[in-house]
Amino acid sequence: MNKTAGFTALLASFAVFSTAPLRAEDAPAAAFKDDGATWSFVWENDYFADTDRNYTNGVRISYLSALKKPEGVSSFLAYDLLGAHDDAGVRRGFAVGHSIFTPEDTAATQALPDQHPYAGWLYGEYTVAVEQRNRVHQITLQAGVVGPAAQGEWLQNNWHDLIDGDPVNGWDNQIGNEPGFVISYDRQFRTLHEFGDGGFGADITPSVGVSLGNVDTRLRGGFTLRIGRDLDVNPYGPPRVRPALTGIGSFTPSDRVSWYFFAGVNGAAVAHNIFLDGSLFRDGDPSVDKNVLVGEVQAGLALQFRRVQLAYTYVTRTKEFEMQTSAQRFGAVSVSVKF
Repeated sequence: MNKTAGFTALLASFAVFSTAPLRAEDAPAAAFKDDGATWSFVWENDYFADTDRNYTNGVRISYLSALKKPEGVSSFLAYDLLGAHDDAGVRRGFAVGHSIFTPEDTAATQALPDQHPYAGWLYGEYTVAVEQRNRVHQITLQAGVVGPAAQGEWLQNNWHDLIDGDPVNGWDNQIGNEPGFVISYDRQFRTLHEFGDGGFGADITPSVGVSLGNVDTRLRGGFTLRIGRDLDVNPYGPPRVRPALTGIGSFTPSDRVSWYFFAGVNGAAVAHNIFLDGSLFRDGDPSVDKNVLVGEVQAGLALQFRRVQLAYTYVTRTKEFEMQTSAQRFGAVSVSVKF
């Protein structure tokens, strides 16, 4: 299947990927109150796994509003596309992010056709999330640029200078400049069981989603299991950088320390990944033969006190292309503050 045919097939899949409208009886529980906006910073890097290759760095700074009545574009997305009931809880969010991809041999100056291409991805993000009792629907729009304009070379080599690391020499071989667009839909369903009156409990949250765009086009599904105290103050887990299995990033302030351990599994069928396939619309970009089926396992710990939440996630991702020498491993650190 060529690139355009694969993209068209997944567009057809999205056309039948519909959601049931929210019902009045599914309106937010009392815990879903207007509890202020959340600012989050996420840093993902394979330094935590003592490597420097493939997906090597990702950062994301985000804002997520309190529950509010949507207006304009967010109203259209929440009510017309997601079918939100008038009493459903709606949040909207904005983010900026940057991701870097490199081959395994970063000392070489020549092109390395059997290794991950160099690429940078600089983007802005707009999200509308509809919350109802124990479920959330989310639409995310990303727009940005892939290529030298994303300044991946400048960022990586200046960071390496700062930490006295080795220079990365092959950025002249990176994927070319191209505007990038991705629209994503995700739906999560949460089941909670509490043990006794101390706030200790466990929950499991299956999720399904689809992304469509010239940067990334895939179907995905997975679940997250959490065990800890006061799970209701953060019902959907810490934020991550897409296309990862991710929570919406909101939480409710608490006067005592809340915590949970979590583990999750996510699988995806990938029709197009510009960082491996190159551009859909031109020839000549560096590329490798990608694996259509990709899996990811994550585990970590989240801690929250008052208006601050800290989380660490360790991730193992299966090989994304045929010549990849080993699974991708990296860590993700997030800091979220409620205002």
